[in-house]
Amino acid sequence: MSDLSRVFENLKKQGNGALIGYVTGGDPAPQLTPRIAEALVKGGVDVLELGVPFSDPIADGPAIQAASIRALTAGTTPRIVLEMTREIKKKQSVPVVILTYFNPVFRMGVENFFQLARNCLVDGVVVPDLPVEEAGDYKKAAKACGVDTIFLAAPSTSNERLGKIIACTSGFLYLVSHFGVTGEREKIEEPTIQLVKRIAQQTKGRVPVAVGFGVSKPEHVQTIIEAGADGVIVGSAFVNIVQRNQKDTKKMLKEVRETACNLKAATTKTT
Repeated sequence: MSDLSRVFENLKKQGNGALIGYVTGGDPAPQLTPRIAEALVKGGVDVLELGVPFSDPIADGPAIQAASIRALTAGTTPRIVLEMTREIKKKQSVPVVILTYFNPVFRMGVENFFQLARNCLVDGVVVPDLPVEEAGDYKKAAKACGVDTIFLAAPSTSNERLGKIIACTSGFLYLVSHFGVTGEREKIEEPTIQLVKRIAQQTKGRVPVAVGFGVSKPEHVQTIIEAGADGVIVGSAFVNIVQRNQKDTKKMLKEVRETACNLKAATTKTT
């Protein structure tokens, strides 16, 4: 059993959902990412997700797009983000997942990428623009290196295709809560609740499901967990804190920790 699977299993026994906290690696500077990661963990994040900055992040909204530009401007590369994981895991005991588009993986070479990921203690990888139908070599290389492959399902995913995605997914399934891109939203709409219920029925006993895109408030977290999800993924809310406080690191870290704490408190299942 991988560390990611173990986290979800332990939380399930406790009656809790998982809080997965995303930040863009290298935003606003590479040396700050381990400190931001520490603040997230102290706030209660169960899994860290580090984004590899990319010049054309098609699934990301304005907040994460801007974070990618800041990180790239600061000289952040895919290798630097992977190596950040090793530094983070020297001090933090939570699993670390890398989110990257496929282009950096392809350029590095799939086998080389996963060998480096393994050496840097990466627990799982998410590639939003890689469909399962084209992921044979990717999945094989990841499995050989003991790295979980986290695939995405969307509102448009049929039950038939969902079965194929679940078969390729390990660690957890990343459920996109709505059409469009990442970003904070005011509320969780009823179609999202029904989507979570449908997908949770299909994944039950097979793989945990974590819901992302638009999750930014404690009430969002509570609604999604009570609908049957095993976890939530919060990204833009943390990225926006980083953006607002680029010139005041102390305030940034305090706000990141407090926000994580409030979100984590909402993951306890009440039904």
